[in-house]
Amino acid sequence: MKQTERFTDREPYREMKVKHLMHVVEQHKKGAAKGIYAVCSAHPVVLEAAIRFAREMQTPLLIEATSNQVDQFGGYTGMTPADFRHFVMELANKWHFPSENVILGGDHLGPNRWQNVSSAIAMTHAEDLIKSYVQAGFKKIHLDCSMSCADDPVPLTDTIVANRAARLATIAEETAIAIYGESDLVYVIGTEVPVPGGAHETLNTLEVTTPAAAQATLRAHYDAFEQHGLTAIWPRIIGLVVQPGVEFDNTQVIDYIPENATALSHMIEDYDTLIFEAHSTDYQNPASLRQLVCDHFAILKVGPALTFALREALFALSAIEEELIPSRTSASLRTVVENVMLEKPEYWESHYHGENALRRLARGYSYSDRIRYYWPDQCIDDAYHQLVRNLEHETLALPLLSQYLPLQYAHVREGKLTATVHELIIDHIQDVLRQYHAACTPQ
Repeated sequence: MKQTERFTDREPYREMKVKHLMHVVEQHKKGAAKGIYAVCSAHPVVLEAAIRFAREMQTPLLIEATSNQVDQFGGYTGMTPADFRHFVMELANKWHFPSENVILGGDHLGPNRWQNVSSAIAMTHAEDLIKSYVQAGFKKIHLDCSMSCADDPVPLTDTIVANRAARLATIAEETAIAIYGESDLVYVIGTEVPVPGGAHETLNTLEVTTPAAAQATLRAHYDAFEQHGLTAIWPRIIGLVVQPGVEFDNTQVIDYIPENATALSHMIEDYDTLIFEAHSTDYQNPASLRQLVCDHFAILKVGPALTFALREALFALSAIEEELIPSRTSASLRTVVENVMLEKPEYWESHYHGENALRRLARGYSYSDRIRYYWPDQCIDDAYHQLVRNLEHETLALPLLSQYLPLQYAHVREGKLTATVHELIIDHIQDVLRQYHAACTPQ
């Protein structure tokens, strides 16, 4: 379960299939309604589920690390970009998934982690961040300089954001050429509102990005890239992040309403090499995911929904454990998680508000899934392994599976799934991935 183990990667660099991303864009622009989903997680069980699913579907797999998860100092996962690449490739090798079919992306790369210092210091760190991602073999680079630093106006102008993005793109191109002799990096620009990772406040409605705002972002970036001598890379800018009107908070999901994004959707049709990238698509229903791709929001990011599914499976198995195992030897995973979160509130305290009972429910069940930051904790990791040991030699009776994991019960009954603890967890996570795969596959 640990996601903080570090690796040293001394294997020779192998080119990723970035051409697949370009092919997705080309096919989509030709009217194929094709898309691709990006798995945004550093959790080993989530990544295993994604790798095994991509192997089964015989598709490349786009895996992304965010600037707060993974950076040159280790991020909250304890991994540098090189560590993360090696970590992913080790998993791919274990599950016999070709490494050349893994596409690595960096999400929200910019001064995000250093907003509390001056822009000069933050951008110096951001340059090192970009360099470390490119050196490690990440090929899809999301340039996001939209956040204000300590000495910046709020909000930043499009010109400032674009010039900082161009500065980072210059570093990325120079690094790629110095290491690999050429650059085949692809870029995504722009950002969504609210901030990445789910809204902190309760949401009722959401403002869709206007076509004028999207065009202003593109125009500012084109001008800045031109000023930095980067016009030649414009065809490799494949994605624009906007807000199509999808988001989630702790207890509710703002569903995609196609008619609200019609004008925005039509706007991108004027650009031959661009599609939209949609963040915070977690928890959208399958029909909404499919419609997003049809409406040119063809790169779908998914992260918290996957660790939410992991948590669902583990809590369900913990409930099964209570039925089968004496309390004195029970892992009591749910209780251990709650106690650790209370002892170390830094990852949830500013996100969950209200009375104690509501905050307890949020800690365990919130859509924003702040539990994902706690799985590496030693006490929680020990409880997880004890839960697995307690159940791995038990017969998980079908009525118990029906009660606590009904979707997996159906798969077991159909002969598609073995009722072992690990396979039940993997299959439950893959239920989410199946929805994204279906949404991105032309009918």
